[in-house]
Amino acid sequence: MYRKKPDVDIINDILQAALLVYPHSSFIQSLSFQYQERGGLSKKQLEGLYKKAAKIGTIPPNWLATLEAEILKRPTRYKSTPPTPKPLYTKDETIGRMVSSILEKYPQHKRVLFFKSKYDNNEPLSPTELAELEKFYKILL
Repeated sequence: MYRKKPDVDIINDILQAALLVYPHSSFIQSLSFQYQERGGLSKKQLEGLYKKAAKIGTIPPNWLATLEAEILKRPTRYKSTPPTPKPLYTKDETIGRMVSSILEKYPQHKRVLFFKSKYDNNEPLSPTELAELEKFYKILL
């Protein structure tokens, strides 16, 4: 991380002051450890640190203002909503009309009854079955 003045580190100073006030706080300890190891904190972590530091009366207000400015500089990340699930198979109405019109005329046609059962169970018809159904439709009607 590039800093204009490396000897001035307000976030580290706030973390050290918070550790003096809350020595047994696991939250402040983990933030301090992560800041020293990785060199920075996320926006949410900085917001949590700001809320803790605002309760401490010994921290100067200019440090809090600097921390708030750092928080405002960070981008806010939003999670996008997952897309709505689409059905695996959509019924083709033309197939249903062809099957029903054939079965009106010939209700015992076994192959068309098989196509109807596949259509009712939302199973897709293969291209050869679809061609066969269209052939039956042209011949019988």
